Amino acid sequence: MKKLFLIIALYFIFPIGILVAQETKDEASLLMQLDRDVNKAPAEKGIDGWVAYFAPNGSMLGYTKQPTTGSVKISTIPKEIIWYNQPIDWKVVGNSFTINAGKGSRLFIDPQHDIYAITAPMALFVPDSNFLFSCKVSVAFKTVFDAGVLVIYGSNNQWAKLCFEYSPQHKPMIVSVVNNKISDDCNHIAIQENNVFIRIAGMGNGSYAFHYSFDGKYWNLARYFCLDQKESLKIGFLSQSPKGESCESTFSEIKYSIKKLIDFRNGD
Repeated sequence: MKKLFLIIALYFIFPIGILVAQETKDEASLLMQLDRDVNKAPAEKGIDGWVAYFAPNGSMLGYTKQPTTGSVKISTIPKEIIWYNQPIDWKVVGNSFTINAGKGSRLFIDPQHDIYAITAPMALFVPDSNFLFSCKVSVAFKTVFDAGVLVIYGSNNQWAKLCFEYSPQHKPMIVSVVNNKISDDCNHIAIQENNVFIRIAGMGNGSYAFHYSFDGKYWNLARYFCLDQKESLKIGFLSQSPKGESCESTFSEIKYSIKKLIDFRNGD
């Protein structure tokens, strides 16, 4: 009877061992391919930043993480603002906040599962349930995908961002990304200047609206969506340079108010 049990156990366990070993080998090969072909070695991702990769089966291949330290004070935001991933440098002058993001800084989880990068410097605070958070953003564009961003962040798998971004067509553009484990990527409208107003409206119950404006008065809807409230969502500022050496984004005319937007489509 013991021999029979041993034979049955080996029959089921041995193939599983082969599958696990093969899967590990495939993941290691994929990581090597990513490093070689896409030049995504963690050591090269920003300034000691956080970066990780998923294999096609969803398992994480590896990551590095930068400690979160420091705080920011902005007079028009009566909240504690904390850094998540440090920038090269930053400054606050009056109601203007500048973030200089480092090489390879980004926030994106590719739908094809080959990039999982959480390296962009973010200055975040806990908002009220209903709020309006806006600013004028200008970016010293140098490289494709350089961007100044307003972001909602709960965890690596739950976030959204509204970007003033340099497109592959070499034009400044409004871009939005909503990430529920996997990122989408939506280009909206090209902007003729190197600055634009952008806004997040917190609608309550985990619902949000993204807007952009040319004058800070009439707001155009870019996105309406929902994120999981269990993630203790924060909002704030982000600068990124996924393909470049650095990107300096300046956020001015910063406004934060506790207010529910009644009609997010009518330009208010």
